[in-house]
Amino acid sequence: MHRYTRRGALATLAVLLACMGSAPVERARQGAGHVRPGITVLVTDSAALIDGKRVGLLTNQTGVDEHGVSDIDLLMKRQTEKGGAGPKLTALFSPEHGIRGTEDRTNLANGRDERTGIPIYSLYGATTLAPPDSVLKNLDVLAIDLQDLGARPWTFVATMVYAMRSAAAQHVRVLVLDRPNPITGSHVEGPLLDTSFAYAGSHSAARAATPTALYPIPSRHGLTLGELARFYNDVLGLHADLVVVPVEGWRRVDWFNDTKLPWIKPSPNMPNLTSATLYPGVVWLEATNISVGRGTESAFQLIGAPWLNAKKAIDLLESRNLPGVKFSAERFTPAHPGDDKYSGVSIDGIRITITDRERVNTARLGAALLWAAIQVNKDSIRFQQKGFNQLFGVRGGREAFMRGADPDSLVDASVPATIAFMEATKKYRIYK
Repeated sequence: MHRYTRRGALATLAVLLACMGSAPVERARQGAGHVRPGITVLVTDSAALIDGKRVGLLTNQTGVDEHGVSDIDLLMKRQTEKGGAGPKLTALFSPEHGIRGTEDRTNLANGRDERTGIPIYSLYGATTLAPPDSVLKNLDVLAIDLQDLGARPWTFVATMVYAMRSAAAQHVRVLVLDRPNPITGSHVEGPLLDTSFAYAGSHSAARAATPTALYPIPSRHGLTLGELARFYNDVLGLHADLVVVPVEGWRRVDWFNDTKLPWIKPSPNMPNLTSATLYPGVVWLEATNISVGRGTESAFQLIGAPWLNAKKAIDLLESRNLPGVKFSAERFTPAHPGDDKYSGVSIDGIRITITDRERVNTARLGAALLWAAIQVNKDSIRFQQKGFNQLFGVRGGREAFMRGADPDSLVDASVPATIAFMEATKKYRIYK
């Protein structure tokens, strides 16, 4: 019988202690919730960074202050109040899912903001795109405000990196308006992306950039968008004139609900913090013919397939005693899912319920889910090889799973590199 091994538990403890400086996880402080995102800090305390300047804004529906007012409205308000002495918002840029976060497709078109008439340049075509030089050269400042999810495959980070690279070439200052890591900055888990799968922000006709496979970092990285900007500006040699406008009042141990900021879906399939918490490990299954619940209200909280024997898989999962989660059988029917898996088909599934989010190790969870599905229905599972390499990140990972390798052993192998990543990124951290 396979169980959550002592070796696995010790490895997880080692990662936790390294991240927290040999201290136990500290629960959210009393009075948590007095958090101001970077956009609020900018317009109230640091407006000199934008006043009198031509500003471009890379954002989407998540770019709001603590009251839910959009960055676009806030900058336009200051522009109106200050006249020529205020900022001049001249261009908008949108990432994957568009400026309003409702599109679950590629090749998004340019457009105009309905209320302001400001042109919107889509930076998500068949892949992530850089802002056009013809637009950047007419800006003084490029502000970036996007809600990162805390997981390596999240495409907004690649959009930021490509924008920073282009802004540097045009001598345009970059302001990253920071936001909390919703799944904390105190948990770092999972394999680092193998260097042979990483695209390092490059793009060429021979090797199209892949935004989900940017650089060798863990699947759950524990950094904010602003900290990632500092990291990538250094390790990728972007040479951007970068200023991070920090979040005020956030600490690394805080979860998103501790901040009392409004949860706005960063994508159509990220309905709540529970989905975001499970995403870094469950997302690996997207590169298989297993549904991860897209097309339901519980994306990344459900997995399933018409051929999956959910009851047997749950028995195997329960034998592993994974901390912080429990499993139950549940049939579900995806409705027009963005991944085109089993639309309109009632399928046998497994619901993942979090019982203690501080104890959930998403890497061990994702590996165990895949292992269990292979154990009970090996002949039915299919992989998209390139996609799985980029999501799981380990060379030979698919083959190891198909051989029946213990999932904890696959995660254990990544622990030293994860600890090294945490040590190497300490100098880029902004928050305690």
